Amino acid sequence: MKVVVGYRATEAGRAALAEAVSHGRAHGSELVLVVPAAERADADDALAAAGAEAEVVEVGDDRQAETELLDRSYEDDTQMLVIGLRRRSPVGKLFLGSTAQRLLLEAGCPVVAVKPEVAPRR
Repeated sequence: MKVVVGYRATEAGRAALAEAVSHGRAHGSELVLVVPAAERADADDALAAAGAEAEVVEVGDDRQAETELLDRSYEDDTQMLVIGLRRRSPVGKLFLGSTAQRLLLEAGCPVVAVKPEVAPRR
């Protein structure tokens, strides 16, 4: 079985990777990392820091990443899709984000949406 994660060089992307690595280790799943080519070096560093190995799929831009993630979500051996979400402004909350929304609604497997840790409010 495989866990597919959409990775960006952001706090949300690193949180998604950490969740995917944790789940993969707990369930003996292979990890597939979909990453924009321009962020490959950061992805390699993040994998090394997590002590994890993954099949890395480079894509050109966000649209290609979205398509790749959706395609992978329909493969028989894909157990889950993991994506990162970021905090949004009050106006931004009206829209989840077109990529995240599409993945949540159209994926062919369970989707785990992860937010990065935030400092507690005081």
